[in-house]
Amino acid sequence: MITSTRRVSPDKSEVRIAFSLDDNSDVSTDVKDVEDLSQTFPDLEQRLQPVPPCVSLRESVQVYKEHCRMAREFHQVKNEIAVLEDRKRKLLAEMVEDEKVAMEIAHLEEEFRRLTEENRTLVTVHKERAKQLERLCVNNRTRQDSS
Repeated sequence: MITSTRRVSPDKSEVRIAFSLDDNSDVSTDVKDVEDLSQTFPDLEQRLQPVPPCVSLRESVQVYKEHCRMAREFHQVKNEIAVLEDRKRKLLAEMVEDEKVAMEIAHLEEEFRRLTEENRTLVTVHKERAKQLERLCVNNRTRQDSS
């Protein structure tokens, strides 16, 4: 297997050419399956980026493929974590809002109980005063009738 890497121009990426004079079709099949050798994964630190394989070694190609698969999986999991953390943040905000509403409801229920009791007291006092007024009116009529 002969491998050559050349940079066409300073602003272009490297071009890697591999060919073999012997008939080793298994390796060439793996080489065809190898993903883009310049593939990078922005979520990974530089030291964790997949290293391009030695295309003449099947194991190297397989390790590279596995590494790329794990890097994609890492990216997917990282995105899922971000989505779940965002959901958690929203749920916590809702929970805080719900707690405020629950406190307001408790306050309003207490105020309702207090006002209901005050209303009962006022109704009772009103009835007593109405009876008193009626008695006074009756007493007043009786006095007027007697005079």
